[in-house]
Amino acid sequence: MFELFHAIGNADSAQVRRFIVEKDLTAHIKFRNVAYEEVKKDLTARGGTTPPALWDGTTLIIGADAVIAKLSTL
Repeated sequence: MFELFHAIGNADSAQVRRFIVEKDLTAHIKFRNVAYEEVKKDLTARGGTTPPALWDGTTLIIGADAVIAKLSTL
């Protein structure tokens, strides 16, 4: 299962969330809103600072284009 670190008011995060819904990938993605402190800590612990970012269990993919490119391979 992938983890998407996102922010509600962030346009790039919205673009990624839209892609996930349109491609019916929601069953494979855990949405993690960085508005919550524990989620923000998890993002930081994985080497990230800003959303959107996708954790695949090994690597943190950062930025809307990179996240969408990774999800396009599913």
